[in-house]
Amino acid sequence: MEYLNADEILAGGSLAYDVDVPAHVLSPTVAEGFESMEGPGGKVRLRPLTVKMLQQLTRAAKENDGLLSVLMLKEALVEPKLSLDQISGLHSGLARFLLDAVNRISGISQSGLDEAVQAPLAKACFVLAKEFGWSPEEVGKMTMAQILLYLEMIRQNRRAETVTSV
Repeated sequence: MEYLNADEILAGGSLAYDVDVPAHVLSPTVAEGFESMEGPGGKVRLRPLTVKMLQQLTRAAKENDGLLSVLMLKEALVEPKLSLDQISGLHSGLARFLLDAVNRISGISQSGLDEAVQAPLAKACFVLAKEFGWSPEEVGKMTMAQILLYLEMIRQNRRAETVTSV
C-alpha cells in the first residue's frame, strides 16, 4: 500500500454528501401507528466537519452543550442553507437524524465528540505533524475519520517494525 499525498488526504474535508431523509423523519406523525405521509421524503447535502471546525465550534459553544449540535448542523448543512434560528426550530427527531449523518460522514460519534476535540486531538495533531511533516493548518482541514485512519496506519507501521526487529 502506497502513502497518500497531502492533496489526497485533505480532499475528504471538501467533499459534500447527499443524504436521503425518509418521510417518517421529516414528519413525526409518520411513525408507526399514526397516519402516513404521502411522498418519499427528501434529501439534504452535508459536508464533513474538519478538525479545525470542531475546535472552533467547541470553543464557541463552551458554556452551552445544546448549542454545539446547532452549530455543527449550521456548519455542515450545505443545501438547504439554514440560519441558526431555523436550525433551532427543527423538530428534535430531524435534528438528531441530521446530526447522526454529520457525525457519520465526519468520522465521529456523538459520544466520542467531547473526547475527540480535547487533549487526544491535540496529541493526534502533534503525532501527524511529526510523522508526516504537516502543518497545524493542514491537519486542521482533515476530518476526524482521516485523522483516525492515519493514526491507525502509524500504529500498524510501528507494530510491523517491532515484529521485524525481533
